[in-house]
Amino acid sequence: MEKETYLGDGVVTGYGTIEGRLVYVFAQDFTIFGGSLSESFAMKICKIMDQAMKMGAPVVGINDSGGARIQEGVNALAGYAEIFQRNILASGVIPQISAIFGPCAGGAVYSPALTDFNIMTKGTSYMFLTGPKVVKTVTGEDVTQEQLGGASVHATKSGVAHFAVDSEEDGLKLIRKLLSFLPQNNLEEAPLMTCNDPIDRLEDALNEIIPDSPNKPYDVYEVIGGIVDNGEFLEVHKDYAANIVVGFARFNGTSVGIVANQPKVLAGCLDNNASRKAARFVRFCDAFNIPIVTLVDVPGFLPGTQQEYGGIILHGAKLLYAFGEATVPKVTVTLRKSYGGAYCVMSSKHLRGDINYAWPTAEIAVMGPSGAIEVLYGKEVAAAPDPAKLAAEKETQYRDAFANPYNAAKYGYIDDVIEPRNTRFRIIRALQQLSTKKLTNPAKKHDNLPL
Repeated sequence: MEKETYLGDGVVTGYGTIEGRLVYVFAQDFTIFGGSLSESFAMKICKIMDQAMKMGAPVVGINDSGGARIQEGVNALAGYAEIFQRNILASGVIPQISAIFGPCAGGAVYSPALTDFNIMTKGTSYMFLTGPKVVKTVTGEDVTQEQLGGASVHATKSGVAHFAVDSEEDGLKLIRKLLSFLPQNNLEEAPLMTCNDPIDRLEDALNEIIPDSPNKPYDVYEVIGGIVDNGEFLEVHKDYAANIVVGFARFNGTSVGIVANQPKVLAGCLDNNASRKAARFVRFCDAFNIPIVTLVDVPGFLPGTQQEYGGIILHGAKLLYAFGEATVPKVTVTLRKSYGGAYCVMSSKHLRGDINYAWPTAEIAVMGPSGAIEVLYGKEVAAAPDPAKLAAEKETQYRDAFANPYNAAKYGYIDDVIEPRNTRFRIIRALQQLSTKKLTNPAKKHDNLPL
């Protein structure tokens, strides 16, 4: 191998502009030693990342590598660790985007995992720490590369991939689109786009979207599409934990992160994966000065041993922590249910929500009517001549008291009860008001997020 030399050593690095904005890029070349990483290969990537940090510009990495170059021994491993260190220092300072356009195995997977967004191509890319042969040797499990770490696996099961695309061309277009929503670095604002969608556009369909029955679902995508600029929404983690929806949109040209419960999946309950997915997204938005709009319809956390053993207390705390820590403008709209601990978690007034609106259909309470009646009047109902009738009466009383937003508004926890069709206008006005918001957290070395 020492007799072979290739100019550039398997990685192309450089800089250019996207929509006139500076971006640094490195692209691994599988045709040279299988894209394996050597010491000089790593130093080229490190130089680009150091330069990006100095200039305050995003880094895009295109990964297509067989892993460490075995012939270089510990020097190749040192190269990986040097890259990881820069990923860590750049985190929250400049946007980092990884495109996995081929194999990505062993230590190579940690750099993409440390970046802000991972894009994988269906059918041609995979990520895993140990390949199928090692898995077979150690555990006896027969598995293909696609089953072990293909795009579909990481986009749906593990959540490692934020986007799964059909082709590399689609992936590159997606990177350009994604960057349009992001600032160059943590000291700048995202670019303001010209908006031709009237800010006072009324979306009459929203007045009818909430079903009469509180147990019937509706599609939160229709709400998002109805209120954002031109219905354009770039969803992140689309196929992972679909009971919560996160992504980027614009309000009057301003880039905004949206977090919304999805009543169509698991009734919009928060579970382990949904909590982690939303927490990571909220923290990204907060790091890069992107305001957060939260659409709430949450009956609570998903019950059961699977969730409890999986650490739903910790995962739920991550989302709670992310919203509470965020200092960017936060606008919350409660569409329907907001019960129990999930009310607190979903960007409530008590977690420093700036403007909290509610639709007239909002129900804000400790728990749903049937559960509450069981706790409050269980014995009385059981002893009644007609238990079903008494339970129904008590439920009606409870609904009258709590199945409306006015109780919370009375205490100032809701700033205004708004007409659904007017939601777009009210959110834009709130964001305009909050555009000069200044808020800092107590000085500390760093926080101790409940990981």
